[in-house]
Amino acid sequence: MKRRTFLKKSALTTAAGIAAPYILPSGRLFAQTGSAMADHVVLVLFAGGVRHQESVLQRYLGDSQGLDIEGNILYNLLEGAPPELKIVYGTDTADGQPGGQPISPILQTPLQTQGTLFPEVRFSSAGTGHFQGLSTGMSGFYGTTQGLRQRPAHPTIFEYVRRYMGAKATDTWFIGNGIRNSVPLLNYSAHPDFGSRYGGNFFAPNVTFGPAGEDYLKGFRVYHPEEQLTPMQEMRTFLNQNFLREGAGIPNLNNTEAEKEDIKAFIKATFERKEAGQIAFPAVSDNADLNTVAYAAEVLRWFKPKVTVINMNAVDSCHASYTDYLAALHRGDHAIGFLWNYIQNQIPEMSDKTALLVMPEHGRNYEPNGIIDQNDWFAFDHDGDANSRRMFAMMAGPGIDANLSVGTDDAPVGDAADMVPTIAEILGIKNEVMSRGLLHGGALSLFDRI
Repeated sequence: MKRRTFLKKSALTTAAGIAAPYILPSGRLFAQTGSAMADHVVLVLFAGGVRHQESVLQRYLGDSQGLDIEGNILYNLLEGAPPELKIVYGTDTADGQPGGQPISPILQTPLQTQGTLFPEVRFSSAGTGHFQGLSTGMSGFYGTTQGLRQRPAHPTIFEYVRRYMGAKATDTWFIGNGIRNSVPLLNYSAHPDFGSRYGGNFFAPNVTFGPAGEDYLKGFRVYHPEEQLTPMQEMRTFLNQNFLREGAGIPNLNNTEAEKEDIKAFIKATFERKEAGQIAFPAVSDNADLNTVAYAAEVLRWFKPKVTVINMNAVDSCHASYTDYLAALHRGDHAIGFLWNYIQNQIPEMSDKTALLVMPEHGRNYEPNGIIDQNDWFAFDHDGDANSRRMFAMMAGPGIDANLSVGTDDAPVGDAADMVPTIAEILGIKNEVMSRGLLHGGALSLFDRI
């Protein structure tokens, strides 16, 4: 093969992998024993550390800044009236007040009334780090001894779905809002009985379709090996940022030819839709979480996956700015409302056939950290106190009870490890997943907790 032809084919194959680095072979090993409640599941990890007081409890500034001002700033998710004073979480007003204009709700009725809310879920482990929280949500197991930049020790929901449902790789997607730290390692585990051959696709749309992707991927350009060596090396560096997480180089993707072509077509079409202004972004799209969800909607529209997990983490700004944290909370709610509305009204193959689950990866401390932000308000960390282990979860969709709340502060119901068995029950593979004995000992389907 001529060198130029080889480089062209290699560039096309590698470029396709940037949107979904791990496209893997399928094939069911066992017969599915349960009946499915829905054809599709979307899990939104409202990640970054959501403090209970400003979310489910709707205390706004009441339990944080010593101000008796309450209100609900998550009104696509929850019922409740918004705050009346000190509005800082929206967009700028015409007279220049920062954040003074709240974003209009998208959903006519909040998800709380459409489905089931678990207002007092607990994170059972003592530590509340982001990696442990995310991996627990996706594997149903607390990997307390694992360090950063390691794959989960126990199988993820993607691996269970692919192994026990015979799902294709393009039926399972983990959509992250970046490629830093351990996020790209959560699409499959290091477990010897599962692992890469059952992994899902990892996709970081803000990278793929951001400035670097525009430079190196758009149009699947072909580089001349002598005359364009520098941009080739830059492209390699860009790709390595996404793949070289374990020192082993770009893995063997092992995808079928049909899947390769489908991924390439998706990337090409999405670049074209972006250039034509056809991507359906939320009404307000001024942070990474909102852009991530917009491109997640493109993945859903194109592939109609069985399982999609979407990570958001802008609320982690609370370490340094409580004001920015409030704005990120409000935008996260806007993103979830947009996504649910898009599924129901823009993807007919998924409308009324999709279950939506929402859960933070952990909570946030009750006491502030001493940092003062631009409004002279205290900031908050998440170092493992009781409040940082306090969470919520909600679900809506086919077969899920509407307008139901389960659990109280005095009698909490639910665990951070419950997402995997819950998704498994929705898709009809709970028996297979539970019988493996690889989940946290206290993990249950949320349906079993009702």
